[in-house]
Amino acid sequence: MRNRKPDEIRNVEIIPNYQKKPYGSALIKQGDTVVLCSAQVIENVPDWLKEQNSGWLTAEYSMLPGSSETRIFRDRGHVNGRSKEIERIIGRCLRAAVDLKKLGPRTIWIDCDVIQADGGTRTASITAGFVALSLAIRRLMKEGKLGENPIKYKVAAISAGIVNGEPLLDLAYEEDSQADVDINIAMNEEGKYIEIQGTSEKEPLSRENLNILLDLAEKGIKELFKKQEEALNV
Repeated sequence: MRNRKPDEIRNVEIIPNYQKKPYGSALIKQGDTVVLCSAQVIENVPDWLKEQNSGWLTAEYSMLPGSSETRIFRDRGHVNGRSKEIERIIGRCLRAAVDLKKLGPRTIWIDCDVIQADGGTRTASITAGFVALSLAIRRLMKEGKLGENPIKYKVAAISAGIVNGEPLLDLAYEEDSQADVDINIAMNEEGKYIEIQGTSEKEPLSRENLNILLDLAEKGIKELFKKQEEALNV
């Protein structure tokens, strides 16, 4: 049962530097969804980038066995198609926030581990992943490894959907499982779209309703930018 307005996001808390070992980390609690993101720096790049004087950013995503009501089996030597798709989305969105030339010949790995899943795990991973990335960049600059900040702007993401004919923002799992349409949207703080990923589960999506969902997402993402700023200013 939804206990918030259609255009209201769930309660969000982002805890920076949740882990001490990585270059940057952040734990996000978005409603009952909890995701831990860490950023590690490797002083190397993939072979295909070595002659291009550019850095790289990539992501991995996984759900812990106890993150769902039914046990999630660990990825041990087999490829989980859903996880791979989500990893590509997270990586694309966070790469959009960075000038890879300014990053230098190094790779930043963003690892996103879902501790508890209740809808919106991929979007929460992007939002918290950006905070972990920013903290890693801050440390690289403090250590004198970067001459200037390669981050171009904040990036955050959120879900929206149509449930029983009603447009809703930030779907919890129960809502997502009943949705006629659900979309995941990532934006930068300039109001430009980085990722729009949508699926019509039951009913086709009209242009009118798409615009309504985009407006809802923009409203929610602006609130997430404030949460990111608060976490980075702790």
